[in-house]
Amino acid sequence: MKKRNIAVLIVFAMLLAFTVNAAYAVESRAGLPKYVFFFLGDGMSYSQIQATEAYITTLNGGSAKEAADLMKPENRLNMSKMPVQGMQTTYDAHALMTDSASAGTAFACGIKTLSGVIGKDDTKTVSVKSVAQLAFENGKKVGIISSVSLDHATPASYYASVDNRGLMNSIATQLAATGYEFFGGGGFASPTGAARPGDTNNNIWNLLDANGYTVLNDRESIMALKTAPATKVVCINPWLQDSAAMPYAIDRPATNVSLAEMTEVGIACLESAGRTTGFFLMVEGGKVDWACHANDAVATVNDMIDFDNAVGAALAFYKKYPRDTLIVVTGDHETGGMSIGHATTAYTAYYNRLMNQTCSFQYFGDNQWPAHKAAYQTGYDYTLPNNLETNPEFRTLMLNNFGLDWNTLNAYQKEKLEDAYDKSMCGLNNNTSAENTFLYGGYEPIVVTITHILNENASIGWTSYSHTGQPVPVFAQGASAWRFSGFYDNTDIAKYLAKAMNLGTLPVLK
Repeated sequence: MKKRNIAVLIVFAMLLAFTVNAAYAVESRAGLPKYVFFFLGDGMSYSQIQATEAYITTLNGGSAKEAADLMKPENRLNMSKMPVQGMQTTYDAHALMTDSASAGTAFACGIKTLSGVIGKDDTKTVSVKSVAQLAFENGKKVGIISSVSLDHATPASYYASVDNRGLMNSIATQLAATGYEFFGGGGFASPTGAARPGDTNNNIWNLLDANGYTVLNDRESIMALKTAPATKVVCINPWLQDSAAMPYAIDRPATNVSLAEMTEVGIACLESAGRTTGFFLMVEGGKVDWACHANDAVATVNDMIDFDNAVGAALAFYKKYPRDTLIVVTGDHETGGMSIGHATTAYTAYYNRLMNQTCSFQYFGDNQWPAHKAAYQTGYDYTLPNNLETNPEFRTLMLNNFGLDWNTLNAYQKEKLEDAYDKSMCGLNNNTSAENTFLYGGYEPIVVTITHILNENASIGWTSYSHTGQPVPVFAQGASAWRFSGFYDNTDIAKYLAKAMNLGTLPVLK
């Protein structure tokens, strides 16, 4: 081919690419979104996303070692395939590592504050409105969904103002007064009285009833809302596993509603009520964070999948109204210092080693472990060197619940398990106090040691039992999605959402 022809083709290709991008930009800027979704994966950053996609790849019969498998669309999360991507910093007013209250306030209100503070500035003297409150005042219908309790820090950031996130009766009292059309997911941590000194002492059930809310807590009646939607409903899962939260996805019984199903129900109710004015829906995958605090990778990825399926529900809605819908997905911070790779596995991933875990650390700690401990605790002597090794029942429990085979472990791993077993059985082992704090955090020593070893064998590491300070990705699709590209602060997300919904300039004082 002649050089001139090649040059013409190159110019044509460049013009075509520019035209496509320009068309997308014009379409994205053409109008403000009527329907706005904000998805928040609590504790989620790039590590949780990559680990989940590697897990899905393995689950689907591929290999986490092969790029061709990892890149298949069916092995990717909905969020990571969205066309607009950015990154946001997560620090709060006075800490590099934020908590969920200050991060939630940044996302909801557009200001930096202290860890533990919701809806107020760092002096605790100025209260500000959230984008949800402003959207509601401007006629949009509002829904709040979370896999943890509805009075927890993240959902509370969209309707409450308190000096301390632990004032959960006060937070729930403010929830009952919002008038928002839909709440769903977990329950309430302190619904009939004060959670701590300084809290209010109200009966939340009575307040909800007095303010016109209907509370549903069985799968049949909740799912019926998809075809017979209602407004001013609070949908609480029938089984709440811990701290009034939904169970981890890996432990969910068939009688419960998944986060994705709850999102579908919320969409149905809000769409029915807001055909003219539109809606704002915030969905939190809160137990991603809790699983990462406990360093349980399999519980983490299963809740990541449930969270991403909820994103999928929004994308299905987007297909109906592509010019009127905005979907934004991000995390409030990373939790656990999760790494893709470990010192013992070098450059190779072995995600197949995770496939036989059947329950979360929480479920095992609440059920199988207490029964075993009760059977063997009497007369336990931690000075013996092989208490776990000589107990075939517990070795079977490790194998059946976590897929961890004692006979395949190296001497160092067995030593760590022996020390943890001693500590869990009687509160004593041969480690120093500092060693035990480093090894177990505040978790059940034997359970967290099992998940550590299982994860390390798969090539996943952990550096913390708390939040870390790394930046977090943002994904967006739909009308005004272009606003969320680039590198910016977490407070900018609230400001971009406010601009997309034409709510004015944040912050707005209460």
